[in-house]
Amino acid sequence: MYEGKLTDVKGLTVGHVEDEKARTGCTVVLCGDGAMGGVDVRGAAPGTRETDLLRPGNTVETVHAVVLCGGSAFGLDAASGVMRFLEERGIGFDTGYAKVPIVPAAVLYDLGVGRFDVRPDGKMGYEACQNAGEDVPQGRVGAGCGATVGKILGMEGAMDSGIGTASIHLPGGAVVSALIAVNALGDVVDHNTGEILAGARLAGQFIGTAEAMLTAPPQGGQGANTTIGVVATNVALDKAHANRLASVAHDGLALSIRPVHTPHDGDTLFALSKGEAEADFTVLCAAAAEVCARAIENAVLAGRNPS
Repeated sequence: MYEGKLTDVKGLTVGHVEDEKARTGCTVVLCGDGAMGGVDVRGAAPGTRETDLLRPGNTVETVHAVVLCGGSAFGLDAASGVMRFLEERGIGFDTGYAKVPIVPAAVLYDLGVGRFDVRPDGKMGYEACQNAGEDVPQGRVGAGCGATVGKILGMEGAMDSGIGTASIHLPGGAVVSALIAVNALGDVVDHNTGEILAGARLAGQFIGTAEAMLTAPPQGGQGANTTIGVVATNVALDKAHANRLASVAHDGLALSIRPVHTPHDGDTLFALSKGEAEADFTVLCAAAAEVCARAIENAVLAGRNPS
């Protein structure tokens, strides 16, 4: 597995909470007093909150937390608990009457695993904030608790996945890190060798989802997917560059998930900039794609071998 974690970007903390029996949960990234935020939504079936606010040209720039959740659209309720946690601590965008925490969120679909009637809620979001720290457990925890991959033959041929993290330290002190919950329709491959690490199986053998789709119509996995995550850096970025970083980070999904960004995935990546380090932006973008690929591979390796 690859080394590093999202919190190698100083000032960020991560908290997980999950219901292991129901196979769902949420993950919160807390940004201290705030971070510059960006977002890119590539999948055609997203479930999101506050993504329009992050686009260049819109007024608010500072993000106070990001929430990644299971539970499909129901799971967006977890963000209300995160807002309550931050409001109690006086963290938020000052409107003159109240400080309003800015908490973007994205969800994945795990209702077909475990219990469909148990979903992340405000209580779970609040608890995830209480659990936040610099340690970042991987695998079937938090938003990755019910994550699976390789669903083209239905859930019978799918494999457990999870949430993974990794970081890259660049010369001069710049850091790029990622945290990804992997719940893809497609397979996850080693982006260096092309070897399938987790994916659709028939009679215990990988079928190669991308290739199989070219020769036979899909049989399952419709609308039961989505890969969501956060890429972060300690390099100071403006809002436009934060959005561009989120955009190029999706190249990491394309490196490790085959196929990706399908009509049945709601793939969404947030970008956070917190710090004053400097780096060439082209190098930063290349590192963002690579670190996301590493985090994805860590997610399935940890998810299929839970501790």
